[in-house]
Amino acid sequence: MIITLIIAWIVFIILWKLLKATVRTALTLAAILVLLNISFGITPQDIWHYVTQFAQNLSQIQTGK
Repeated sequence: MIITLIIAWIVFIILWKLLKATVRTALTLAAILVLLNISFGITPQDIWHYVTQFAQNLSQIQTGK
């Protein structure tokens, strides 16, 4: 019984740290997106378009086309 509680506590702590890191990252990204939108008028769609274009350019470089 005690071993089970210790393992459950360890799993809980690991999941709690993972949740905190995920929320912190999500809030940071949201703040960056809001600041970019307010400051420069860059929308999330603009960023996504740039990322997809960049990925396509990388794949074209790798294939040699």
